[in-house]
Amino acid sequence: MQNYKTRLKEYRLKATPQRMYMIEEIEKRGHIDIDTLYESLKNIFPYISLATVYKNINSMTENGFLTEVKIPKLKTRYELSKEDHAHLLCRECGKLTDISVESEPMTKNAQLKSGYKIEKTLVTFEGICPACQKKDKGK
Repeated sequence: MQNYKTRLKEYRLKATPQRMYMIEEIEKRGHIDIDTLYESLKNIFPYISLATVYKNINSMTENGFLTEVKIPKLKTRYELSKEDHAHLLCRECGKLTDISVESEPMTKNAQLKSGYKIEKTLVTFEGICPACQKKDKGK
């Protein structure tokens, strides 16, 4: 917990009880959408508003403490900022998982072909997770 207080200060953010709980919840789940986070927060802070959750998520995202994970046709999810990585999305259960992959060759190839100066690579692989594959075999 102290580590997050220090990290928030590094990002010039106040370590409020609500923010500390948000961070704990995001870390526990890995990726979370605002509605799910809000429902969880209401259990601990009954008078918190959805606007407050949005305000905190936006300020932590703008300062780089959190990263927005945009997946087409799904609610935006948030994660703690970390090293570059890709995501695996299960199209059956919606589980979103991090995976380390080497994106540099793909990025260089895209730059050469397009002439763009690519600043950020966002990669999401979509498929069926092992748990859902097992469920399908059991049918």
